[in-house]
Amino acid sequence: MKRIAALKKIAFEKANFDSYLIFNPSNLTYFTGTQGASALLIPADGECTIYVYGVNYEQTRAMSKGFSVDLVKRGEDMMAKIAEQLSQQKTKKLAIDFLGVESWRVLLKHVRGKTRLATKPGIASRLRAIKDDDEIELMRKAAELTSVGMKTAYEILNAGMKEIELAAEIEYAMRKHGSYGTAFDTATSSGSASAFPHGGCTDRKIREGDLVVVDIGAIYKNYRSDMTRTLVVGKPSKKQQEIHGIVKQAQEKAFSAIKAGSDAHDIDFEGRQVIEKAGYGEFFVHGLGHGVGLDVHEPPTLNPSSKEKLQAGNVVTDEPGIYLVGYGGVRIEDTVLVTMDGAEKLTIGPYGLGNE
Repeated sequence: MKRIAALKKIAFEKANFDSYLIFNPSNLTYFTGTQGASALLIPADGECTIYVYGVNYEQTRAMSKGFSVDLVKRGEDMMAKIAEQLSQQKTKKLAIDFLGVESWRVLLKHVRGKTRLATKPGIASRLRAIKDDDEIELMRKAAELTSVGMKTAYEILNAGMKEIELAAEIEYAMRKHGSYGTAFDTATSSGSASAFPHGGCTDRKIREGDLVVVDIGAIYKNYRSDMTRTLVVGKPSKKQQEIHGIVKQAQEKAFSAIKAGSDAHDIDFEGRQVIEKAGYGEFFVHGLGHGVGLDVHEPPTLNPSSKEKLQAGNVVTDEPGIYLVGYGGVRIEDTVLVTMDGAEKLTIGPYGLGNE
């Protein structure tokens, strides 16, 4: 219940709301410790209530301690139940993390003007951005499993293999060693498709001389990791080696600047300037990184317009890239823990093109 107490400090003592209502699945997992809940109402005073449909009711009761669990029966209107609870608690100002337009209208109709609604996703995301010791250990394990998958990619990649076959072997290796699933759709884009940052994987056969961008992540007990390497089938060309070397230098430069107190846009600048000075600035088409945790993309964001400051306990990616349309792309990425005096790479493994 420490997380609930921390949220109450922000939502009630600092922001002056009477209750906080959570719908986002990852936020629900973060605060309740389980999956399957549909909503969580946290009042300033009194018991917190989890709303859950029948299919997940018994699991939620068994796994969530310290909460009232309210069954939403078939045909019942959950928003009406929530509105009734708000009325009983005399909630006048309600903060909500995330809610779609239609659901918002339904809830607004049920509260009948007695409760003011406001979306405040930042209250939960501020807490989730700083990982506690237990979360960090789970993320270490997720990163370890991801690194196993990448090691497999280096070992088995060969000409004639389909992108989907490479992805399947990587995912199998991660699962076999303990992964609960993939953090996102595995990407093994090859050839000219490697120039697409979100290239995915297809039934294309990988050819000799192809650049292959392998972007993978494992899940361990709900927590995720994110890792990318770029490989070449066969002997890399001088141009491939040159681009890869620039991206690796950019990644190292950015990593050396990561520490608590650093401005996120400055970290992006450190990596970006290496690529710009090498003449490839226009081909680095995304931010340097993003936060990772229960979601694969969460705060803080490391890009040129970011106004965030890194804090100890943040877990972020460091992933510069160069993408030459019609030729191919190179990206190198690690999941990184921010510490008071620097940073620690949670993902490990080789960095080369695979055949040096």
